[in-house]
Amino acid sequence: MAKTEQTTKSGKLKRAFYEEEIERLGVELVKMHQYVKAQGLRVVVIFEGRDAAGKGGVIKRIAEGLNPRICRIAALPAPSDRERTQWYFQRYIAQLPAAGEMVLFDRSWYNRAGVERVMGFCTDAEYEEFMRSCPLFEEMLIRSGIKLIKYWFSVSDEEQEHRFQDRLADPAKHWKLSPMDLESRSRWVDYSRAKDEMFARTDTKRSPWWVVEADDKRRARLNAITHLLSNVPYEWTAPAPLTLPPRQSEDGYKRPPRKTMRYVPAAY
Repeated sequence: MAKTEQTTKSGKLKRAFYEEEIERLGVELVKMHQYVKAQGLRVVVIFEGRDAAGKGGVIKRIAEGLNPRICRIAALPAPSDRERTQWYFQRYIAQLPAAGEMVLFDRSWYNRAGVERVMGFCTDAEYEEFMRSCPLFEEMLIRSGIKLIKYWFSVSDEEQEHRFQDRLADPAKHWKLSPMDLESRSRWVDYSRAKDEMFARTDTKRSPWWVVEADDKRRARLNAITHLLSNVPYEWTAPAPLTLPPRQSEDGYKRPPRKTMRYVPAAY
């Protein structure tokens, strides 16, 4: 299909083309995650970025067609009082995959380099210790056999503002505007500086950051999924055809009368 046929006059991907591609990539994701299971691989994918950058949408598209026992989403809440006294990485370690599993981190240990740093939720000493420890921690994960992939979703301030306004106008999306999201709006430059410092100190040869341009949500999803598939090499062997066994005969079994059951009212 020619590029001009894939895009609208504004340059965005047409919905029909996007839906066709996301369906095609969804099939490849199924093949990939089945290979992860069969080979006993351990895969960790980190999704970071600005608020309203589209991380959640990409994670949803990746996971929606996969077996949740193989592909799991880790979206940790704020640490409890007890967790604040633990080694910083401890609660994230509990979320790491076993053999044959993928974990998608909707935000991760990089909270310390971002929101905690900007909002003053950690001390300067805690921040510096994280920056020193993080590359070593990730090196240990990789050396243990974990495949680690890190994505940063980049969105312009104009597009973020547009998405915030959209959430304000839609009652079904109000839950997406947390107090931290609202506060981040007034600290754009602080978050930019924190991200730049994070990249400077944690973008390593063995554990690089991959930036996803996310002003166009459709392109961001297709690009991120395509890149993920290319970074988890997989082979596909079609399974043997399945045949359904004959259903057990009722052999005198009788169902209880319908009047003995409680049915959900037919509102539609």
